[in-house]
Amino acid sequence: MFGIVRPCSHRLGEGLRVQWMAHLCGLCLALRADHGQFARIVTNYDGLLISVLTEAQRPVAESGGRRTAGPCPLRGMRTASVANGEGARLAAAVSLVLASAKVHDHVADGDGLLARRPVALAARRVARSWERAGARGGSAVGFDTAVLVEAVDRQTGLETLAGPGTPILTVTEPTETATAAAFAHTAVLAGRPGNAVPLAEAGRLFGRLAHLLDAVEDREADAASGAWNPLTATGTPLGEARRLADDALHGIRLALREVEFTDGRLAHLLLAHELRRSVDRAFGTEACGHAPEGAFTPQGPGPGLGKGPVPGNPYASPGGGDPFGGLPPSPGKRGFWAGCAVAIGLCCTCKVCCADSYEGPWSGRRREGCCGSCGDCGDCSGCCDICDCCECCECCDCGI
Repeated sequence: MFGIVRPCSHRLGEGLRVQWMAHLCGLCLALRADHGQFARIVTNYDGLLISVLTEAQRPVAESGGRRTAGPCPLRGMRTASVANGEGARLAAAVSLVLASAKVHDHVADGDGLLARRPVALAARRVARSWERAGARGGSAVGFDTAVLVEAVDRQTGLETLAGPGTPILTVTEPTETATAAAFAHTAVLAGRPGNAVPLAEAGRLFGRLAHLLDAVEDREADAASGAWNPLTATGTPLGEARRLADDALHGIRLALREVEFTDGRLAHLLLAHELRRSVDRAFGTEACGHAPEGAFTPQGPGPGLGKGPVPGNPYASPGGGDPFGGLPPSPGKRGFWAGCAVAIGLCCTCKVCCADSYEGPWSGRRREGCCGSCGDCGDCSGCCDICDCCECCECCDCGI
């Protein structure tokens, strides 16, 4: 699981938490439906922004792009309303192409097992199949993924030529171009062509942020392993990286003001409020006790960090609690085989450890998670539904 926009479930509020999970599940199911079960591995937090933006722009009469998904072990064998339609399919196509690029990048760097030739060959084959699948999926919704592939190819050349004194924005440009194209196409899908320009600007700055934050978070690990890092290679100090990140945040907020949304609450929350927290998290300047930066390890949560889900689990709660907003009690006991399926899902998604509470797989009774207590910031029940009240007036003038 990857992505920089990882909202705390305690800040989302009941309504927006349900919407967020609907888009996350919708992306996962779109990947399965169009590209097979294995493609679901590329489900990511940032990809669902494409689906969120598409739905946020659709007229009310057309905004009901939802369907009822069947029971899933990751939802306690319950059905759920999930995002459906062109937005989810575009998100799936973009996720596949960008995941393909990420695999190629890791192979080129010889990371971990990918340093072994047989593993690297298999990884390249998977990456090429994802790239082709993404192209087919993009074509189905009128999006040419060639702009993404071309940006990835150009990235490799820029990294080869970059050195001390090279502007860091020269290195981030391909990522900016790719995300700008994806964000702008949501306006086409929603029938709001006038939104394409401001959304392209928001996407361009989001791509810059994603690249910068990834470089900041990997800087020490890359230095230890000798891997290429854009900040180290160009000699960009952290202070300059933070300045560029803050400028990008401000630019995204300004661009969003120019977009005509039908219901932009979730999009605004993710791209304005949560992005700011992502920047703070990457630079170590501020963190919510509910946030996922302190992922569990066999020795417990990381030093000085709050509790969070195990990395790689797209269905773990963003804040370590129940990701599905507190499901109602089970109407009755489950049968043996259904209970086995639920038990497997509970173990695979770490809900037994990380959730505030979970349903017993066979009895259906509510049980307390082993490590499900809140982080060190206390109960969020006194906050407003969307963000901390003390911060609402500071981060923007949205009034939410």
